[in-house]
Amino acid sequence: MWSRLRGRCLMNAKFRRQVPVGPYIADFLCKQAWLIIEADGGQHGDREAYDRKRTRYLETKGYVVLRFWNHQIFDDTDAVIDTIAEALHWSLHPENPFSPNLGRRGPKGG
Repeated sequence: MWSRLRGRCLMNAKFRRQVPVGPYIADFLCKQAWLIIEADGGQHGDREAYDRKRTRYLETKGYVVLRFWNHQIFDDTDAVIDTIAEALHWSLHPENPFSPNLGRRGPKGG
């Protein structure tokens, strides 16, 4: 997935990988869109409560969090990238009246 996100390959959005956000490490982060992409392997099946807590924390910081299982990323990469592109579109076009992020620029309007 990194090859499809890096170098502003997707909608000219700059993604970084393995970025610290508070006590957590985001797999992929696009600061301009306040978007975090998480790639979950098999170990996450036993850590649902931890993942929910982590997602809630990241959302309180103003991020939208998208989670994908590794098998989705490997088996259906195009669909995963399409989902990310849609989330980017909504985040990067806040003037769109249908955007879930209307007027939001991260925590506390910043």
